[in-house]
Amino acid sequence: MNEIARPLATQPDLPGRRLALGRARPGTFGVLDIGSSKIICVIARIESDGAPRALGFGWQKARGVKAGSVVDMEEAEGAIRAAVAQAEQMADTLLKGVIVNLACGQPQSRSHHIEWPIGGRAVTEADLRSILQEGARRTQGEGREVVHSFPAGFTVDETGGVEDPRKMVCERLRARLHVVDAASHALFNLGQTLHRCELEAEEMISSPFAAGLATLVDDERELGAVCVDMGAGTTSLACFAEGKLLHTAQLPVGGWQVTNDLARVLSTPISHAERLKTMHGSVLLGGEDRGEMLPIPLVGEEEDQIARVPREMIVKIIRPRLEETFELLRDRLEASGLPLELRRRVVLTGGAAQLLGARELAGIVLGREVTVRVGRPRQVRGLPETAQGPAFSGAIGLLAWAAGEGRPLLDIAPGPVASGGWFRQVLTWLRERL
Repeated sequence: MNEIARPLATQPDLPGRRLALGRARPGTFGVLDIGSSKIICVIARIESDGAPRALGFGWQKARGVKAGSVVDMEEAEGAIRAAVAQAEQMADTLLKGVIVNLACGQPQSRSHHIEWPIGGRAVTEADLRSILQEGARRTQGEGREVVHSFPAGFTVDETGGVEDPRKMVCERLRARLHVVDAASHALFNLGQTLHRCELEAEEMISSPFAAGLATLVDDERELGAVCVDMGAGTTSLACFAEGKLLHTAQLPVGGWQVTNDLARVLSTPISHAERLKTMHGSVLLGGEDRGEMLPIPLVGEEEDQIARVPREMIVKIIRPRLEETFELLRDRLEASGLPLELRRRVVLTGGAAQLLGARELAGIVLGREVTVRVGRPRQVRGLPETAQGPAFSGAIGLLAWAAGEGRPLLDIAPGPVASGGWFRQVLTWLRERL
């Protein structure tokens, strides 16, 4: 398949820049899910009923990406180009920009309560922009960059629960903001990699947030639920309530650690360890498992040198790693400060969530008061059946965002924040020279 000829880009885009769009993305657009194990590109459009339809789909094994971050620009560029070219060829469309997931830079979630003087006049959009900018300023730290700044609710004088205060007259306006930031260096490397692929980062969406948009039902997002995206390089979580994103966090463990444990303990090639995990991975031990023997090729031996190990041994290798993951998840949720009622529903998604018994083990570790289910993303027209499982929740969530889901009622970009930081200086230098 020949790659469509692409024009040279003139400058890299600022990672995380949000477009001032309406509720749904107009025209044809592309989404790009960059993970540690695979890179997915989908070209789609929003149809008259508000649902996305995939026009092109590309999938490539990830290269140059570790724990969600770009570690080799050249390798990552090749994998991204190949995935995008597949989707472009299928859709007969040339992409200039994409909506991309945020999994790099150790994203952190912060909440701010901001009080803003209005002085007895009507609230304007400029006031709301100033509040968002103030939240970004408070979050701004050395080596960190704001990616999301979502209003979580307003109080007009003493009246709370206001969703849209514009044109309302008051003395003071108070706002709750949820801000997500990430390491500037990681965002810069991601932006530069996309620039090398002649792509513009039109919007950047938190990976667990996207997974939650794809897998949580409306009642879960309204009453309170935690979406846990169990990827290859990281496990990330997003807490929802009242239809809004309230908290995100990322754990430095994922399905890759399970594969690595199998390869090390069994002394088998990593490729075969991945196959073992996919075909026979489980954290539950049944009676029939004790006697079943599995063939295992050994590292460095001839192809016909095959060892045999009991399936019981596979379970005993995988279970401790998943227990550790769910213990870290439990501790992170407890440290989040969120009320228990918002943490009682947990939805597992991502490739590692498909391990047999993962749901049951999560329920044991997280506690009896927590209900756990495995979430499959909603079906998307035009996507192949093989791309509709939990491992593709992130990409499908990016399509949901493009369709208008999860966007705040006030879809206002905060605008540039004055900063003399290294990150912005480098971006300015690049824009002047490229």
